[in-house]
Parts: sequence; structure tokens; C-alpha cells
Amino acid sequence: MHKPQPSPRRGVRRLARALPAAAALTLLLAAQSQAEESNPNNYSCAGHLVAGRAEEGSSETQVQYTIACSGPISGYALQTGNVQTTGFESAPLVSNEKGEAITTDSFTCNGEIPGFGFDCVGNTTKGYETITGQFALAKKLCAEPRVDPTLTVAYAYLNEKKVITQAISGPFSLGRPHGCPAPRPARHGKGKGKVSKKGKK
Repeated sequence: MHKPQPSPRRGVRRLARALPAAAALTLLLAAQSQAEESNPNNYSCAGHLVAGRAEEGSSETQVQYTIACSGPISGYALQTGNVQTTGFESAPLVSNEKGEAITTDSFTCNGEIPGFGFDCVGNTTKGYETITGQFALAKKLCAEPRVDPTLTVAYAYLNEKKVITQAISGPFSLGRPHGCPAPRPARHGKGKGKVSKKGKK
């Protein structure tokens, strides 16, 4: 996995190759209207995580993310909470609902390494385009605490006064990785909480 040079994180205000899982993402958005959202502050976005493709010569765990929103975006940020990332793909793939690559739309990602997320700047030209990329972890995919990223998206546009305006939607939870076993319930020590009963003399 390509590791960009560390750069200071500026948060969501900086927002502007595996095959995409377009069918799975369509299911995630099935309960929402497929009409594009006209207000970019009210976008609906969805996504998920699966095991990524291995990187030759790397022992790090690769995680593939897939996201889509109900309108065009000019950037997004993935934040991984308390799970540290050790790398990320600098040029994720943009594709249409048929899984075909859209070469006119692209993103470039930057962030701190190691860090707790990254920002990507670029564009999609319409809603429901799928963005697929990868990031790396120094721990196993299903090890607790499991990674559960949040997604925030931005869209820069000219308003009716021809002034550049930035809209932000989110955060949206991508959920924990697919394919992991259910967490084991907490086990309590034997004998705790029991009250001994002694007979009367």
C-alpha cells in the first residue's frame, strides 16, 4: 500500500484497487430514495468494510472501504476513532452503479501516518457513484476493539450569488468489518456473587 508523506491534519474542512462492491452498497441504500438530494447539507451516505487485498511485502492488515452518497461530493474524511491506521490508498477508485470505473472522477487522499483517519479531495459528478479504497491496520481485522469508522463528506459549489459555498453532511457510521465473528459475551468469574447459607446451630 502506498504511504503518502505525513501531512498536518486539517480536519473535515480540508475535504474537497479492488473491484467496487456496488451491489452490496445498493442494498445499503435501498431504503433511501434513489433521487439525488438537492440540498448538499442533507446527503444520505452509506458504506461498509471488508477484508482488503494483501500488499506484497507487508504484514499489515488491509481493510477495504466502500462508500456512496445521494449527491455529488468534492471530498470526504474517514475517522477511525481509537484504532490507529498505518497507511491508506492515496487514489481510491470511483465507479458507477454497474461497477464500471469512472475515469473523469477521482480523489487524492492525505493524512498522518500513523494516524486515526485521512482526508480525500476530488469529485464525483453525480449521486450514488461508488468510491472504493483501502487503509491498513497494525492489528488483525477482527481483533477487539474493532475498527468502526465514521464518514463525513463535503461539497463545494457556487451559490445563487456566485459565491463558493461548502456544504457538509455526516458523520455516518460505516459499521464494523463484515465477515468477523460475533463478539464473545463477557465471562464472569466463577463463584462471584453467591451467598453461602449456613444452617442454624
